[in-house]
Amino acid sequence: MEPLIEWRKVSKAFGSKVILDQVDLKVFPGEAVGVIGPSGTGKSTILRLLAGLMTPDTGEIYVHGRKRELTIEQGQEPEGIGLVFQQSALFDSLTVGENVGFSLIRHSKLSKEKIRELTAEKLALVGMPDTQDLYPAEISGGMRKRVSLARAIISDPEVANERLNILLYDEPTAGLDPVGSTRIETVIRELLTVQKACSAYLMVTHVHTTIKNTTDRIVFLYQGKFQWEGTTDDAYRSEIPLLKQFFTGSIEGPIK
Repeated sequence: MEPLIEWRKVSKAFGSKVILDQVDLKVFPGEAVGVIGPSGTGKSTILRLLAGLMTPDTGEIYVHGRKRELTIEQGQEPEGIGLVFQQSALFDSLTVGENVGFSLIRHSKLSKEKIRELTAEKLALVGMPDTQDLYPAEISGGMRKRVSLARAIISDPEVANERLNILLYDEPTAGLDPVGSTRIETVIRELLTVQKACSAYLMVTHVHTTIKNTTDRIVFLYQGKFQWEGTTDDAYRSEIPLLKQFFTGSIEGPIK
């Protein structure tokens, strides 16, 4: 099976601070991968590199077998990638439907009626039917998160091929109460396993329930390297000091 995402010796530094140091990574179809580790270690940088918001200093990144050469600003579109921001990042002046269909409104040749049909379809997938004409201020924080999920999975059927988007989640349950978190976690899982609305996803999160409920495999990032990689179940059973300290929240251990 060919990987959907493949990193080969990727490095990234900001000034003298090395964030990623010769990192290798593969994500395969159907996988739900969690990127965990202490704050400030570069987990969100991984998402930005994959989304085409920045390029690595050295190394190669392949998405759907295509080498990522440029950033979005330099001209290479993030084909096959959907990014779900931590704070939803909706436009307050646009309706829910306009937010979900924003990329199609800006870049496709689809009619308004077709875009409205597609946005309604994606909103229904995330449990938000009949909300197209509402504004972000009229819905809850959890609902805004689901709107951002719908926006990440929408695509132009006239130019899209059979490859579904790979979704990148940046702390998708941050700031939500436990019930709201569970709802979002359920939607995230079902988009992959039930609705088949994405090919795979990569999740950055610190929330234990989100790690347990949405990931099958974990990579642990610390000091520029993936220090550990394995199944989520094995991670929680591990006696490795790095993992034990992270999951227990102890101030004693190798994480400084």
